[in-house]
Amino acid sequence: MATSNLKQTLGDLNKESFISLLTKIIGESKFLQNNPPELIPEEDRVIKHVLDCLLPYSTTTGGPLIVNHVTYFPGRGNLIVEYPGTQPGKILSFVGMHMDVVTANPNDWDFDPFSLSIDGDKLRGRGTTDCLGHVALVTELMKRLAETKPKLESTVVAVFIANEENSAITGVGVDALVKDGLLDKLKGGPLFWIDTADKQPCIGTGGMIPWKLQVTGKLFHSGLPHKAINALELGMEALKEIQLRFYKDFPPHPDEQVYGFATPSTMKPTQWNYPGGGINQIPGECTISGDVRLTPFYNVKDVMSKLQEYVDYINENLNKLDTRGPVSKYILHDENLRGSLTLTFDEATSGVACDLNSRGFHVLCKATEEAVGHVKPYSITGSLPLIRELQDEGFDVQTAGYGLMATYHAKNEYCLLSDMCQGYHVFTGIIAQLED
Repeated sequence: MATSNLKQTLGDLNKESFISLLTKIIGESKFLQNNPPELIPEEDRVIKHVLDCLLPYSTTTGGPLIVNHVTYFPGRGNLIVEYPGTQPGKILSFVGMHMDVVTANPNDWDFDPFSLSIDGDKLRGRGTTDCLGHVALVTELMKRLAETKPKLESTVVAVFIANEENSAITGVGVDALVKDGLLDKLKGGPLFWIDTADKQPCIGTGGMIPWKLQVTGKLFHSGLPHKAINALELGMEALKEIQLRFYKDFPPHPDEQVYGFATPSTMKPTQWNYPGGGINQIPGECTISGDVRLTPFYNVKDVMSKLQEYVDYINENLNKLDTRGPVSKYILHDENLRGSLTLTFDEATSGVACDLNSRGFHVLCKATEEAVGHVKPYSITGSLPLIRELQDEGFDVQTAGYGLMATYHAKNEYCLLSDMCQGYHVFTGIIAQLED
């Protein structure tokens, strides 16, 4: 089928149907919050509404859609929906539409986060941008394919997933589907991960290395500072040295300009804790925690090794570290006592640089330009660890999304109906191009 004819057949987003489905899904969002151990999402609540839309068009009722509800943990399912093509092995897929949401406190919002409200073009509620709006959007695409039944060479697959990020329960989503081989066929064509924002191709994401620096000094009365090792001062000076060395060893990379990264790699503290005590006590210990956000042109393991190397050097050369005033010190020679630093890491993830020479990237760019009016790929050092794993498994992963970055994970979250309509046209443009 010619490109123009196929796009005409698939038409525009059915706004009434989309809003009706999104209303039902957002109505479940209170039970989709992901903040373990207190809040475990129940993705099957979303799947029920998606199935209500799609099962009337499934092969079980004489329709074209092959529907597979895959569950690895009760209440936390995944849904794989296929519209079969005529050419074996030719395939394209829309993946990444996760069915959980971040938490929302209704007391902090200007409207109810757990029900859909409409304000002009704004569709308001938790999950409208990330990522329940995409769940409803791709459902409408698959429904339209089933209604119009265009003859396609490519099989079109949608994979709605249970989210493993931030979850106390692993092995429930994409990782499990890949392990079981249920997504292997998707390697035959481009995989579009629909979980970003602002309507433009997101071509790069960052790796993340969560770190914790335990600082040990000596607690003592603040009126006798010469008998203390101030853990706060040691932590501040050590962290400064670590950061200076990090930015020297991992400066802005030339490819960051090619991919349009907003920032280079960064290493910074985000939390500071100490056991507490009186204002007249110099603390003997504290813990500084933070993360490294790493562009995909540097190796995560290399960075972790370097950070450990910095800490080892400081521990061995405390006398070379800057102090804070005439009696500040990190070694008490008369007591044979030294301050110390201990560095640990939580699970690290690598970033992604999408293949800018792939067919998937080129069709996404062209479809975006036609639907939105311009195309400007971008990159961020936010992390999407699941897509790196897919890329490592041999999938041609491209990423996009049609919510708003400004409301991503934010209070008073909303998306724009007009953006979702353009996103639908991007999807139909991708399908049409891959049929040529």
